Amino acid sequence: MITTLRPVVLLLLAALCACAAARPVTGDAARRQVEVTERAFAKTMADRDFAAFQRFVSQEAIFFSGDEALRGKAAVAERWSRFYKDAAAPFSWSPDHVEVLDSGALALSTGPVLDSGGQRIGRFASIWRQEQPGVWRIVFDRGESAPAR
Repeated sequence: MITTLRPVVLLLLAALCACAAARPVTGDAARRQVEVTERAFAKTMADRDFAAFQRFVSQEAIFFSGDEALRGKAAVAERWSRFYKDAAAPFSWSPDHVEVLDSGALALSTGPVLDSGGQRIGRFASIWRQEQPGVWRIVFDRGESAPAR
């Protein structure tokens, strides 16, 4: 009888280990992950790496361009491809604030947007989703112009 239960017990232990390993990262670790992810996302612009940019975008992402919502990764990629055509990046961004839900499912990153000369021209707000443990993809993005002085 014990030998017939052994495979069942091993399967249950394997399933429990898989569930434990599949838990989303939370707390300060998640906040650090999102900040690192946002910085890597921004680096795709500096590096002029459009393929890398696309890897950060969720399939069901919505990016706002003015009042227009670009729905889905393909639409976002199509619109953003123009920013990757020239040798020099037209703008840059970096997070200055990151918050993550206690569940670790979603995060918000915000920060300044700078023109190619380093002048602040706006601010972005991005919502990230942890699509698998340690893998964050952007699901919403909106930039706002800096107020005129």
